[in-house]
Amino acid sequence: MASFSYRDKVALITGGSRGLGLEIARQICAQRAKVALIARDPEELARAKTELDRLATEVLTIQCDLLESAQIQSAVQQTLQRFGKIDILINNAGIIEVGPIEHMQLKDFERAMRLHFWATFILYLLVVPQMRSKGGGRIVNISSVGGKIAVPHIAPYSTSKFALTGFSDAIRAELARDNICVTTVTPGMMRTGSQVHATFKGDQSAEYKWFDLSSKLPFASISVERAARKILSACGRGKPSLVMPISAYFIIAANALFPNLTARVMKIVNRSMPPRVGKSGDEARSGAEVPGKK
Repeated sequence: MASFSYRDKVALITGGSRGLGLEIARQICAQRAKVALIARDPEELARAKTELDRLATEVLTIQCDLLESAQIQSAVQQTLQRFGKIDILINNAGIIEVGPIEHMQLKDFERAMRLHFWATFILYLLVVPQMRSKGGGRIVNISSVGGKIAVPHIAPYSTSKFALTGFSDAIRAELARDNICVTTVTPGMMRTGSQVHATFKGDQSAEYKWFDLSSKLPFASISVERAARKILSACGRGKPSLVMPISAYFIIAANALFPNLTARVMKIVNRSMPPRVGKSGDEARSGAEVPGKK
């Protein structure tokens, strides 16, 4: 499918106040698109709007908790009232909780599922009908390698990303008849500083250290600027799938060809992970609050 111009298109971006979402907003605004950013933190939204306004484009920021369906509905309504349409939906918002499965609780899985899967599904229900009425659109779902291969110590995240990947792939063929292209993005680690915003359980300092190291490995991670460029290129071209960086391709291919070998490797990886601790390990702390981190 031929690529389209982002000029005068309206993009709704979840998790758009920082990290990958904000970088996507920067790059799409530079191409003269109009953007609506959804995020929870009003101060981060204000900073994002101040920056993006300098690009002389139209920017709408909406404080919204994506765990609440009523707030999602309100955010979509505000976007349509302001711009009259939504051409591009980028489901980027995410959370990650790191720690042994023994310290994960029902609420941890529910929160991850509500944000990564259910919020995406609700936005699909709200946005797709008006895309159909306008003759088409683009949907980008930011999943993860963790949505293709289950990695130890991120069970809620991986579970919910598997659901997102499945949903994204499931709707692609059905929406194609309406000229709506769905792109599933499967990144490895991205150098966004996400470890500061992640939450950690178990031996929090040790969990933080391995997660922080993984996010900085040059062969296993990708810069947020390069990731955003690739995502917008794939979206514009209507590509079904984007996997990045190249190391992620090999990991996914190895799992597809040799699933039993991958399972054995994951067992070995798990042995190198921090062990579970006592009841205190059930407490969650953000990366910014973890004691003893370097």
